[in-house]
Amino acid sequence: MTDELETPADEGDLDDGIVEHGDGDEETCEGVEEPLNESKDESEDESENEPEDGLYPGDSGELSLDARRVLVQLLAGPSLEGRRHSKLWPVLIREEEAIRRRLSELFLQLVIDRDLQAAFTRQADTGELEVPRLLRRANLTLLESILLLDLRGRLTQAESHGDRALVSTGEMVELLGVYDRSGNTDRALFEKRVYAAVEKMKKHNILRRIRHSEGRFEISPALKLLFSAEKIQALTRVYNAMRAEDGAGTAIGETSAARTKAEEAG
Repeated sequence: MTDELETPADEGDLDDGIVEHGDGDEETCEGVEEPLNESKDESEDESENEPEDGLYPGDSGELSLDARRVLVQLLAGPSLEGRRHSKLWPVLIREEEAIRRRLSELFLQLVIDRDLQAAFTRQADTGELEVPRLLRRANLTLLESILLLDLRGRLTQAESHGDRALVSTGEMVELLGVYDRSGNTDRALFEKRVYAAVEKMKKHNILRRIRHSEGRFEISPALKLLFSAEKIQALTRVYNAMRAEDGAGTAIGETSAARTKAEEAG
């Protein structure tokens, strides 16, 4: 089984590209889709008056300046969110159909959750039709997949209480430390993999550093869109079965339940 993420392909590489992550003996698991290039926040400049003959010399586009900014943010990834992109979000909702058409021409699907105010693109399901891929696939290691599952669980729990989903570096390291194989003798290598998994979440904006707080992060609401409830349950069963075979560690889900009870007791 391989966990997969979809990221914008390199220039000149629009075919299926597989990017391996982790060491060769690292276990991998079931996949998800998401464009994971590091993004920049929207421009703070207000839209200027748009000339009738185009936005610039030679411009033959039909979208407005703001709609084009939305399209660029979606293509750059990993997501467009109302809280982070307060000027672009209403444009996305207003110009949704036009933006969907443009993405469809690139064999991409627009995913929007209005309640979460989050949107991203994923490769369209074209069935047997062979098409070039704008998004390439990148494998996730076992530790990275487990971390994503835990972050997804934290996000769900926080939303059920009307809170922001927060996590610390220490909590993530502690979680992944449970999944150290009992026979692992190279502790330094394992710790390197643990911190690499945390860094990947930060790099791809799944985790956002909280200002003036050392080692504390907010979990992006867009993560909820990447893992359906069915996929979460399926992956959780797989990982818990793996832990049962090893005969050690706490099952995924039990740690979240224990954390919730502790928080409520406090």
